[in-house]
Amino acid sequence: MRIETAEEMHRFGRELAGRLRSGDLVVLSGGLGAGKTTLTQGIGAGLDVRGPVTSPTFVIARVHPPLSGGPPLVHVDAYRLGGLAEVDDLDLDTSLEDAVTIVEWGEGLVEELAEDRLEVRLERVGEGEEREVTVTGVGERWAGSVPW
Repeated sequence: MRIETAEEMHRFGRELAGRLRSGDLVVLSGGLGAGKTTLTQGIGAGLDVRGPVTSPTFVIARVHPPLSGGPPLVHVDAYRLGGLAEVDDLDLDTSLEDAVTIVEWGEGLVEELAEDRLEVRLERVGEGEEREVTVTGVGERWAGSVPW
């Protein structure tokens, strides 16, 4: 699907949040400036979590508690992680059941955390704000239910 502006990316995140529940893992991939954090901000708004949702590049992981009874959001930036051992050090699997976990730059690092996950690839189209977004559901949880 094509998303033309940052506002549309945020709106898509809010829409996606409506389909997420505790235990869901979302793996985001794409280059610098592709919209991963903007998408996550929209998901955070849709989940109604305490914010602001900002890139956790230097802290690696940030937990956003719910404001209204939904699941917390665990937001991870795996860009600086060197491999699966460093991912294991974060103990993400301890919060996976209770939270929606979003991992930026997680492709090739976090797939073993959950058999069921959404993989979202964001790619720039040209020099403007337009992005090509591909959402792939993996596992029984998402079988036949990813409309994008």
